[in-house]
Amino acid sequence: QVQLVESGGGVVQAGGSVRLSCAASGRTLSSYTMGWFRQAPGKEREFVAAIDRSVGKTYYADSVKGRFTISRDNAKNTVYLQMNSLKPEDTAVYHCAADLHDSESYYTPSANPSAYAYWGQGTQVTVSS
Repeated sequence: QVQLVESGGGVVQAGGSVRLSCAASGRTLSSYTMGWFRQAPGKEREFVAAIDRSVGKTYYADSVKGRFTISRDNAKNTVYLQMNSLKPEDTAVYHCAADLHDSESYYTPSANPSAYAYWGQGTQVTVSS
């Protein structure tokens, strides 16, 4: 079992920045592929970013590429999402998630929420125009 707790959300003006944190307990995050997803009211949960568990390669949705950065600090058992140049359409509840996929060959992080076994409760980010 792993527990994930997000923090860092809030209200920010368009063009501003926010850094979200996802702290894990129970097991070490270095064993997992980690992802960030978001869900706006009335919309489906969508992929934002992911980082693999092996070489630290990162992946992004087209809508956030160049503005958001995912990173991990295995010593702190924490994953981060740095969000810059925020837009009103970035308003959503942001969730971190852990994918337990285990293989000897390289595993490309999935953008499908169903691939992720553990989820945090989410943190609200509201971008005002």
